[in-house]
Amino acid sequence: MGLKLQALTRQFGDRRAVDGVTLEMEGGVYGLLGVNGAGKTTLMRMLCTLLRPSSGSVAWNGRDIFGMDGDYRRLLGYLPQDFGCYPDFTVEDYLLYVSSIKGLRPGVARRRTGMLLEQVGLEAERRRKMRRLSGGMKRRVGIAQAMLNDPRILILDEPTAGLDPGERIRFRKLISEVAQDRLVLLSTHIVSDVEYIASRILMMKDGRIVRDGTAEGLIRAMPEGVWSMIVPRERAEETMRRYRTVNLRAVPGGVELRVLSAEPPAQDARREAATLEDVFFYDFGEKAGGEHDAL
Repeated sequence: MGLKLQALTRQFGDRRAVDGVTLEMEGGVYGLLGVNGAGKTTLMRMLCTLLRPSSGSVAWNGRDIFGMDGDYRRLLGYLPQDFGCYPDFTVEDYLLYVSSIKGLRPGVARRRTGMLLEQVGLEAERRRKMRRLSGGMKRRVGIAQAMLNDPRILILDEPTAGLDPGERIRFRKLISEVAQDRLVLLSTHIVSDVEYIASRILMMKDGRIVRDGTAEGLIRAMPEGVWSMIVPRERAEETMRRYRTVNLRAVPGGVELRVLSAEPPAQDARREAATLEDVFFYDFGEKAGGEHDAL
């Protein structure tokens, strides 16, 4: 069981949104990490057959996904970045409606709907209209609709957009639960969304996969060290221009800076353990932390 991408490319005019991606994915959770315009959404749309590649191929168990037609879509669950719904449907009616579109028999649809509402923590809201749900609840309904056909491949594009920290934690727990015996590809620009639940992390930049591995492996391979130092307030701006600064905070006596550097940036600088956030900042710099993927 697996998806195989071979030199996958998508061109928009003179811009390559996805540039020659070659990748193999089997079971487990894959975190696709990148900033705005990295190409994450374009890549996911091709994997969902919503966009055809300009060149290259995608195969599921050796069969081209665009040639499989309905056979492939029956294996697929998809939550797009912009999740639309019918505001006057109740949660239950909306899921039953989506079930009918996916071709589920009525009895199966009702069983799956009931099971998924319980799994995403919305069983008590089944009679509530969609327009009365919070942003976090709507995203959970989105995950439920993607799971209705018990997909082998689950693709989630920026699934935590607009969620508060508590909802993000609930989301990560939910994904860990539903990821068994399936391939889950989750795109995000928020490191914490994938740091602890993804078995493999793919960092995407300018349409290419620039890093691929476990969180621990990517951290070990960080080309630069991470240092902490305290500088007087009047020197903070100058120091930040000289060194790539991941974070800063006011402390008694000045400003504490967390910086990336191959060598100690100051005599009293303290070496810190690197994190995945540091790796992300190393690759993306000030662009890290954008809100939505444009392509």
